[in-house]
Amino acid sequence: MKPQAVKGTHDILPAQVPAWRQLEQRVRQTLERAGAGEIRPPVFEHTETFIKTAGESSDLVVQKEMYTFTDRGERSLTLRPEFTPGFLRAYIQHGMHTWPSPVRLWGIGPVFRAENVQRGRYRQFHQVNYEVLGSDSALIDAETIALLYDALSATGLRNLRVRLGSVGDPDDRSAYNDYLREQLSPVADKLTETSQERLRLNPMRLLDAKDPGDRALIEKLRRPLEFLGSAAANHFAEVQDWLRAWDIPFDIDDSLVRGLDYYRRTAFEVHHLGIGAQSALSGGGRYDGLVESLGGPPTAGIGWAFGVERVLDALEEEGQQASDAERPLVFLVALDTEAVAEVAGLSRELRREVAVGYTLTSRKTARGLKDADRSGARFAALRGERERAAGTFEVKNLADGTQHTVAEDDLRRWLLDWENS
Repeated sequence: MKPQAVKGTHDILPAQVPAWRQLEQRVRQTLERAGAGEIRPPVFEHTETFIKTAGESSDLVVQKEMYTFTDRGERSLTLRPEFTPGFLRAYIQHGMHTWPSPVRLWGIGPVFRAENVQRGRYRQFHQVNYEVLGSDSALIDAETIALLYDALSATGLRNLRVRLGSVGDPDDRSAYNDYLREQLSPVADKLTETSQERLRLNPMRLLDAKDPGDRALIEKLRRPLEFLGSAAANHFAEVQDWLRAWDIPFDIDDSLVRGLDYYRRTAFEVHHLGIGAQSALSGGGRYDGLVESLGGPPTAGIGWAFGVERVLDALEEEGQQASDAERPLVFLVALDTEAVAEVAGLSRELRREVAVGYTLTSRKTARGLKDADRSGARFAALRGERERAAGTFEVKNLADGTQHTVAEDDLRRWLLDWENS
């Protein structure tokens, strides 16, 4: 039996890497032009870092989605299921609260969740993450949402639309949770086991329920926006005003609460309007107080994340393709044993400026040209006894079949002229 990747993981092969690289380059440019600094935290943290931030009712905790292990020092460690806690731990550890405020951070890399595997959902997948720490301004909320929209648009995606909601301040959430308990406790036995646990720990999360029976019980209940206090309501209205001013397309979603317990006030998602369905590509929200829960100073914060695989799937759905990886400009073909050392040495020189391939052993002309064609090179440059005696290379354009005799001292300049033409 051939070895296989672990279920829920996948290899990113050379032909796929250009799309990943292009996405990262475009997102990086968008975020860094907005003043975000890249941070690269470890892929695992102390487990308590994630427990403290995720909340008891989050899927990470309730459905045991975290990959947790005990190391040789008997410490409980967890592979990161999301970026935000690691960012905030680093913010506290390195005293970033003393930096000019607000602090904008972004990162990209793998995350790990023990989820049910299906198309577009993996156990190791990749996220782009963005956080702003140090401001509770509605302007920052709007800027953060706009940057998410801009970053996704920069990848080449079209047909994007924001869904916007608010979960209010802690008192608003508490009042809404009391309302849900009052309405649903009498019929709790009709809820799924997961929803019963949410009803006990954080009833607002019931709005995320996917089970049809749960949805039927929840459908006619009031929504969080009806419970907003004046401060949260004014904040929410101001966020909308900014987004309208910037022509960011959005809809109000009165059921949007997101999947983690730490959100307050603004919550949002960006959806890709595919054929016949809407697909959530990304989301985030405000989480004032979360830094404090990890032992840091009182700090306002807001952030978002999107899954790289899901965005690449959406780009593919739109029929968009990244440019190919750099192909060799020239493939050097050794036609005899002595030429092997020549083409190997020449390739090292030429690779300072262009992509070059070469044969590792001598080849007959037909075989050498076949190797060159398979490499994707634009030109094949043949070197054998006749060419050595004449001080030349025989260069063939593999696209149109034309041939050129080029002096060995002129080959570099000749290739660069073609490269730059």
